Amino acid sequence: MTEDPQAIYSKAPEIFQRLRREIDKVVVGQNVAIEQLTVAILSGGHALLESNPGLAKTLLVKTTASCLGLGYSRIQCTPDLMPADITGTTIIDETDGIKKFRFEAGPVFSNIVLADEINRASPKTQSALLEAMQEKQVTVGKKTYLLDKPFFLLATQNPIEMEGTFPLPEAQLDRFLLKIFMDYPNADEEMKILERFSGRGEPVVEKVVSKDEVIMLQQLCRDIPVSDDLRAAAVNLVLATRKWEGVQYGASPRATIGLIVSSKARAFLQGRNYVSKEDLHVMAYPVLRHRLILGFEAERKGLTRDQVITDLLKSLNL
Repeated sequence: MTEDPQAIYSKAPEIFQRLRREIDKVVVGQNVAIEQLTVAILSGGHALLESNPGLAKTLLVKTTASCLGLGYSRIQCTPDLMPADITGTTIIDETDGIKKFRFEAGPVFSNIVLADEINRASPKTQSALLEAMQEKQVTVGKKTYLLDKPFFLLATQNPIEMEGTFPLPEAQLDRFLLKIFMDYPNADEEMKILERFSGRGEPVVEKVVSKDEVIMLQQLCRDIPVSDDLRAAAVNLVLATRKWEGVQYGASPRATIGLIVSSKARAFLQGRNYVSKEDLHVMAYPVLRHRLILGFEAERKGLTRDQVITDLLKSLNL
């Protein structure tokens, strides 16, 4: 690292403000989604963005990558996409009559990988991302290749009710730190979008931080203390999901870890060196909503995962 951790820590508020200003040059509104995506990056976790088409999911990820000084690649997921199209493949090179095997790296070998419309890829292809998401490595044949640090998979998906989508396997969903919802803009925001993107040029963003600074910010984020009471509250919340009426399968221990780590990141973004009860409350929704599997009766009644999380938080006074 080229800079002292304390120097980076003192610069953190300015870095976050600059990052937000640059993103706001392109993306209109979506304040909650921008904050949660930044939380995922600070936490070193993957994020799944869901909304109807045309609500700037891809634009938000691309803009964020441009501001962070990290390598970026995009995978456009389609039903005919194959695992090798993601991870890469071994090819044969011939030079002077001598044949040699050479690994041709796929787009997963980058710092920020955008898996666009991930739920349009087949389950077999989706599973090719599991090792990269968990172990930060890729195995092709008998060889294992480490991914560069930091590594984030930022995936977008359309609601599963839409035609041509495949539900993500539960094992893959659990590897996403956050599931982020994006909603329609209001009238004022839609007018700004129209003014911004109906002219000749489009907004251009500047790089805010270097790769080393991103890694340092992640490490500083992990150092933020959490009280024993809040740790216990996070554990109790996750345990409650496993026995709550209407929930068939509750959240895994990954959710407990994710709840604490993402709460630290949110506190860091807010300029605090401690985690508050509010951080835990706010982050419970994106951390838990994709990890709860509702039973048939709950789905028949139209109960949503966010409604369950709200009830859980009320029951635990969080």
